[in-house]
Amino acid sequence: MATPIGNLADITLRAVYVLGLVDAVACEDTRVTGQLLRHLGLDKPLLALHQHNEQAAARGIVERLAQGQRVAYASDAGTPAISDPGAALVAAVAAAGHRVMPIPGASSAVAALSAAGDAQARGFAFIGFLPGKGGERRAALQAAAAAPGCQLLFEAPHRIEALAAALAGAAPVRRVTLCRELTKQFETIATMAAAELPGWLAADAHRCRGEFVLVLHARPDAAAAADAPLPAEAERLLGPLLRELPLKQAVALAAELSGAPRNAIYQRALALKHDAGDA
Repeated sequence: MATPIGNLADITLRAVYVLGLVDAVACEDTRVTGQLLRHLGLDKPLLALHQHNEQAAARGIVERLAQGQRVAYASDAGTPAISDPGAALVAAVAAAGHRVMPIPGASSAVAALSAAGDAQARGFAFIGFLPGKGGERRAALQAAAAAPGCQLLFEAPHRIEALAAALAGAAPVRRVTLCRELTKQFETIATMAAAELPGWLAADAHRCRGEFVLVLHARPDAAAAADAPLPAEAERLLGPLLRELPLKQAVALAAELSGAPRNAIYQRALALKHDAGDA
């Protein structure tokens, strides 16, 4: 089940109800989940299930289910199995023929996407934490930077500056939304070009503290078209047409006469209008 990612009020009414019904709660860290249960006024047996004992703990939970017990699982924060333990437990329970019931709720990944405002995105690729080793880490980051779609990454505070520097080098003009300490007291959400991210972090030491979710925005089709040079014929037609016609009519006519993509012509027309205004 999903648990709060920061603010304890993030928990759903259904999650509270289920926690009251179950016979035991399996959890990533008994101290964290124990504190949540105490906050809710609940007292349940806690079963540790984390990345170091996931397989063995899953077998024990399957045995409890076979005895007719009801067991909930919660990772430390957010939705289990999203860069957190839980997937092996789900697989073991399903393989044993028992029902798996998701209790949805808070997710730092979805929260970050909802605050990023990436209007160009058509879905997203969830990357989570990059590999720790140098070569694997560089390869994964280069792949994320090269992908045109929206990419979602997690990062720890001791690596956020290195990740920012790497993104600035690999995709300097791509927009990045950095989310820090989501739903907590010092929640920070900032969007900027990747090239600006290292300087933004360096401007305040507090900005490097906490847990991070980064949304690497999708590469805008319009921006890519604007960067590509127009065919010579379209470029030759566009200037005179803009001087005599409204922008949309000039773009439509230039596209019809030259055969060049209308979107690319439109972006070029906006640039010409902007340059003429500055002059």
